[in-house]
Amino acid sequence: MMNNGITPELANAAQVLATDMMCVTAGESVLISADTSTDMPAVEAVQNAYCSIGAKVATIILAPRLPYQGALADPHLPDHFKAAVRECDVWIDLCFPYLAGSKAFDSAMQNQRTRYFLGADIGAGGLARLLGKGRLDQLFALSNAFGALVGEASGKECHITNRLGTDVTFTLAKPDGFALAKAEEPGGYFVPGTVVLIPELESVRGVIKCETVFHEYYTTMADPLSLALDGKIQAVTGGGPERRVMERALRRAGGGEFGYVVHFSCGLHPGARFTGKSFIEDQRITGYNAIGLGLPPWMPGGGENHPDAVMSLQSIAIADQQIVKDGTIVSPPALVELAEEVNAALS
Repeated sequence: MMNNGITPELANAAQVLATDMMCVTAGESVLISADTSTDMPAVEAVQNAYCSIGAKVATIILAPRLPYQGALADPHLPDHFKAAVRECDVWIDLCFPYLAGSKAFDSAMQNQRTRYFLGADIGAGGLARLLGKGRLDQLFALSNAFGALVGEASGKECHITNRLGTDVTFTLAKPDGFALAKAEEPGGYFVPGTVVLIPELESVRGVIKCETVFHEYYTTMADPLSLALDGKIQAVTGGGPERRVMERALRRAGGGEFGYVVHFSCGLHPGARFTGKSFIEDQRITGYNAIGLGLPPWMPGGGENHPDAVMSLQSIAIADQQIVKDGTIVSPPALVELAEEVNAALS
């Protein structure tokens, strides 16, 4: 064990984030945003990694913790923070709720300079598990292959189920959003280990059932939440006391209504484990699905200010071809082979 709770595994993961994922070089300006709930050993490990390669590092702790993510966070951001994000080469966002989708974020993305990393609530343990072994090239090869399969299936029907009772169909739209790649150019970047499936909004039909949600905070539920969909979300049932919070978040993100499914996803990282506490890590478990709910970015009020439902161990079929079965990739053979190689390297 190293000082201040920084283990060798965490220190190595932070170094992978700095050099391999974010491609930082000496002299670049790095901003780390955190809040009063952020895991401080993770912040310190990330700081140390960037300082060790000669980057110019500043950390801003936002207090109190932001009540909402995305554009809904804007009224709570101080002016000096908004100025800082426009003037950095790399922005590591460890706030949760996170800042992607805010006007401050938009200003950073428009400067053709900043590389943004949506770390959110990854924490020290998640950072070590998701990045500590490196092997990013293998992980991105898998997500790129899965993403290409999804992209080539644009216009085809996708069918998602799980053992909890999810049964939903939709038409696949062209993928768009954050890059599933190393941060070699300005733009927004995810923690590796997931692939996004974008639906044609009005095509989503059926029922989604989940045990975990991110509405105003991230939480598990003893009573699963159920969403009935016919284009827009038609009804929310179950969820115990969390249903009211979810309904409130849905109406906030949907302009007074429940809104749509903005995205589905599929986790691909064999090193991820279910914590019930980390939205970022839990959705990267192989076969898990983070389902974004609300309005898409091109609609007024849309963007990253949406709640999410996290669904476990899904099955995915595209145009009657089973791609994932109970959380395991089962076809096509080339994708299965890549998944097995990643599993062997990162489990």
